[in-house]
Amino acid sequence: MRFVFALILALPGTAFAAGDGDSSTSTNPPTTTETTANCKGVKVWDKKTKTCVNPQGTTLDDGTLYKAVRELAYAGRYKDAQGVLRIMSDQNDDRVLTYWGFTHRKMGNGDLARVYYQDAINRNPDNILARSYMGQGFIEDGDTDSAIVQWHEIKARGGEGTWAEASLRKAIRTGLTYSY
Repeated sequence: MRFVFALILALPGTAFAAGDGDSSTSTNPPTTTETTANCKGVKVWDKKTKTCVNPQGTTLDDGTLYKAVRELAYAGRYKDAQGVLRIMSDQNDDRVLTYWGFTHRKMGNGDLARVYYQDAINRNPDNILARSYMGQGFIEDGDTDSAIVQWHEIKARGGEGTWAEASLRKAIRTGLTYSY
């Protein structure tokens, strides 16, 4: 395992390709929208009504809600992000589980975060974002060996060169993790 860690340290940083907004490939944090600029609490910007709305009972689709969750989480509004997650239609969707894990990890609930990440991976073993975030949690806990296992899994599942892979590789090298 020490050889693998030494190899990781020797690898140059991978040039990231611009992503399409998919958080597993995007190198950029989510774009700030009216959701984080104008909406307070568990509110999401509704483009149709041009107002901040409580997402419960609206016609906002899960894709819009997922983007709002990612944006709120990046802004450090983890409880608000969880409020949006709570009303999403499919609580067993691996992306929803991934962001439940992410918000709990950022709120200091590492054990609960790992449960959500593992549930996401159990539902979709190719969820490289869940693997990356879980690996970053392992780095935060000082468990580099477990992070390296997740890094290998990401690469084995075709994720080499993605944001998920490169951010975990960088976290393994530097000890610094990401907030998106």
